[in-house]
Amino acid sequence: MPHREQRRRAAGRLVSHRRLIGPGAVVRVIAPSGPFDPEAFAAGLAFLRERYEVRHRPDVLDRRGYLAGSDERRLAELREALADPDALAVVAARGGYGATRLLEHLDAADLPPKVLVGFSDITALHALWQRGGRPSLHASMVAALGRADEVARSAWVLALEGGAALFTGLRCWSPGVATGPLVGGNLAVLAALVGTPYAPPLDGSLLLLEDVGERPYRLDRMLTSLRHAGWLDRVAGVVVGELTDCRAGPDGVEALAVLEEHLARLPVPVVHAIPVGHGPRNAPIWMGVRYRLDAGAGSLTPIGDSVRP
Repeated sequence: MPHREQRRRAAGRLVSHRRLIGPGAVVRVIAPSGPFDPEAFAAGLAFLRERYEVRHRPDVLDRRGYLAGSDERRLAELREALADPDALAVVAARGGYGATRLLEHLDAADLPPKVLVGFSDITALHALWQRGGRPSLHASMVAALGRADEVARSAWVLALEGGAALFTGLRCWSPGVATGPLVGGNLAVLAALVGTPYAPPLDGSLLLLEDVGERPYRLDRMLTSLRHAGWLDRVAGVVVGELTDCRAGPDGVEALAVLEEHLARLPVPVVHAIPVGHGPRNAPIWMGVRYRLDAGAGSLTPIGDSVRP
């Protein structure tokens, strides 16, 4: 029985690879959101330095309450990373909160061809990259890499260096087939972008949703906001990732049931159980890249050689 259950879990398998970044490449590390554990960060940096030339500002460990320093510090840091002519990737140290505070000072049209890496609060910056037509990598950040095992680290490196995975074993809520660029990320951050000029480009997209630590009624509120804003009418499909520690309250309503209620009724393909988000695996997945979603077959497949900065 455990063996059968293992086979049913969503899996990612490399199906295309185009060298973007290789050993010795310059990688800039930034802290655009919240502060982080210095030991985990140091371990993550040590891992990255085994393969890449890593650069960061000396004040990357700065703290100001729940932020990694002032808005001015974090914005200057991001701008320096984007302006570095040698850097091929910009990797976040951690999520938390704070990236949305920077958006009004950034222009998607000015983005250079650098790969952004991160997730969670970095969803706000992924949306910026998507508006600028630049692919980005939804994947673990430096502090998490410091705690990751070799399997997770190898998958991270393979993805950063151009690998795009086929995901199978996804579970269908609404059947159908659709193609489009993958956008989205953390549901709470996306809901905060509703009604702003900083939302990702939604028309014809495949919308990825994941979250952590939110009660089901809060997820309901966020999805209702997306529906009222017309977001769910514009997408070609939906892919639901992990809902980590989104525990039921005294009413007993489960988080997954809330998402199913909102999304299973959509006239587009919808799947869940992709191992992306705040869970123990967090499989790397390219954003802004075109995929083919076959909900009935439970698969998400990158299309062609679409991973280009």
